Amino acid sequence: MTDVTTDEVVRRLGEEGLVLLDVRSTHEYTGDTVAPCDPRPGRIPGAEHLDVQELMTLTQEQIRERLGPVEDVELVAYCHSGSRSELATEILRAAGYRASNYRGSWHEWSRDESLPAETG
Repeated sequence: MTDVTTDEVVRRLGEEGLVLLDVRSTHEYTGDTVAPCDPRPGRIPGAEHLDVQELMTLTQEQIRERLGPVEDVELVAYCHSGSRSELATEILRAAGYRASNYRGSWHEWSRDESLPAETG
């Protein structure tokens, strides 16, 4: 399993062909729900959303329809602490994507006030 670090995510933000995929619940993604251990709500700017619970119900074809052709996209999945995103990464790789897990996920990102965040 390939993991990426916070530094790599920061360096690659906005890179063409790279999709940050937030696999948390909708309420976590929008910032309406915040884990007590996180200092701030939100998501990494520009992240797309696909709840891992929904991802698990999709066929490989449906995943490709949702996220685009496998040859055009590199995915970095994240969640709250890296567990759901690890599962998502496995599913995405099975669908043919180049996918990595940001193990630090929102739990790590939210602690660094110098890193940007979006809500809503």
